[in-house]
Amino acid sequence: MNNKITIIEGPTPVFEPIYPSSGLDQSRAWTAGILEGPFLYDMAFTTLRTFNGQLLLNRCQNAWEAKQTMFLVYKDRVGLTKQTPIVAARAMTTEEGEVLLLWVRRELHSDDPADSEDGINF
Repeated sequence: MNNKITIIEGPTPVFEPIYPSSGLDQSRAWTAGILEGPFLYDMAFTTLRTFNGQLLLNRCQNAWEAKQTMFLVYKDRVGLTKQTPIVAARAMTTEEGEVLLLWVRRELHSDDPADSEDGINF
């Protein structure tokens, strides 16, 4: 099964954290449901430009129907390949073209150098 969406070119995706107490409006209130569960992890939102968002959305739906995890595969700022589970997706057409909106699961403490507690940024 093809359960990965791979970013081939372009910058590292920007992951916007989702917090349960961030004052979500009605259009995003459903995201509180994906924050709950028996395991601790962070949730984030990202937007990707694509040529065929509906095809990628169909791949997500097929993987989820088969009880498989769908992954977003990308390169971090250093160039290392990373992957994170996709928990929700939506395809949209905008003035700039097609985009794929993804809600992904992130590890509790990001290994992103910019987020490190030692203050050293690469």
